[in-house]
Amino acid sequence: MIPLRYGADGTARRTDPTMQAFRADRFGQFVHWGLYAIPAGTWQGRTIEFAAEFLMQSAHVSREDWAALAADFTLDGFDPAEWARTARRMGARYVTVTTKHHDGFCLWPSAYTDFTVAATPSGRDVLGEILDAYRAEGLTTHLYYSVLDWNHPDWRYAIESEDDRVAFDRYLHFATNQLLELAERYPHTRGFWFDGTWDESVKANGRWTHEIEQLLKERIPGAIVNSRLRADDRGARHFDSNGALMGDYESGYERRLPAPWDRSVLVHDWEACATLTQASWGFHDSPWADRGRKTPAQIVEQLAHTVSLGGNLLLNFGPRGDGSLAPVETALADAVGAWMAVNGAVVHDSGPATGWDYPGWGFYTAPLEADAPAEGSAGVVHAIVTRIPVSGILTIALPSGVALRAVRGLVDGAETPFTVLDAHTVQLPAPASTGMPTVLVLETVPAGQESGPREPNPDVALV
Repeated sequence: MIPLRYGADGTARRTDPTMQAFRADRFGQFVHWGLYAIPAGTWQGRTIEFAAEFLMQSAHVSREDWAALAADFTLDGFDPAEWARTARRMGARYVTVTTKHHDGFCLWPSAYTDFTVAATPSGRDVLGEILDAYRAEGLTTHLYYSVLDWNHPDWRYAIESEDDRVAFDRYLHFATNQLLELAERYPHTRGFWFDGTWDESVKANGRWTHEIEQLLKERIPGAIVNSRLRADDRGARHFDSNGALMGDYESGYERRLPAPWDRSVLVHDWEACATLTQASWGFHDSPWADRGRKTPAQIVEQLAHTVSLGGNLLLNFGPRGDGSLAPVETALADAVGAWMAVNGAVVHDSGPATGWDYPGWGFYTAPLEADAPAEGSAGVVHAIVTRIPVSGILTIALPSGVALRAVRGLVDGAETPFTVLDAHTVQLPAPASTGMPTVLVLETVPAGQESGPREPNPDVALV
């Protein structure tokens, strides 16, 4: 073991009520919104085929020209209550909203910079209105904060001189003040989601990443912090130099998921963040961005995949420059929400089905331990069917010591016949394709108890 001052604080999962609630939520909405939504990927007539929120850098826009966008941040279509209603209808239980992205523009009137909503025509505390709206709809709130800041003169990508060190120390003092300000202004937030911590300057300041996490947790007891914040003494991120997770959950899965059979991720909590288009987090108004737009079925499949491996899915939306949600995004949210309205039990308060291996045609989930049946009693496993086999037959490999008592549809409760091939394998007809994943409820009992009909053995005379 390498001795570390700023490595992981522990190796065990948190079991406090706040973390248990986060774990049970499973599905959250990510919101990327800021000045970058106004040009929406185009600068001076040239569309940049790169993420909209990076436009200041990718189009080489000066600080002065970028700051001038604040005059157009008029909130003409801004309705945070509608954002929150859309998230609730979709089935999300929490939201993570950008407070400051890499361009440095703040959605709250920070006392530590002039580059905030206070300099816009309305001067409103946009962040506060968003958080209030989501809480009114029953969703828990998390705050995104980019440590990277292209607007701040003291930001450094690397510490290459004593002047750099002095300047970056000033910057970290500024970031500390802003983060404590956020905690004090919005004390009902459940967690902090950090980004922009990959540069050498941050990796060389593991002490700051450790200390700010502790300070935030002192201000908001039980606060949850993602692994992206942390660097250890040697510059290791997410996981320290001894391989232990730093932060309360791993957040390295961005627009990707672990392999569906990778059970190694079960050792800790994790969250994946996903975009509706592969191209951008912020609103990008171009055919280029639309090419990779996901369908509701793809989103539901990602969600089932994530929960089957014990993770949370944070699905991103990028409101337009006027503050309205793009109709294509609300339509997708409603389609996912229609599925969640009848199938949400396989996501909320659920997690991996212990001992059930990835079947290839879909995913298994089961109620979390607090809701699981006592050992030896009947249990429930959800089979989320995302790919109908060509044969029209689902083959289910049963864990050791488990038998199948019944199979029924989650929605209509209709019984599905199945055939026991041997002590560990059953087959049943695949459900008809609806264009969206179908859920079957597998009622299980300890092996040895009565289960479904067995395939007749022609070598055994019937009595």
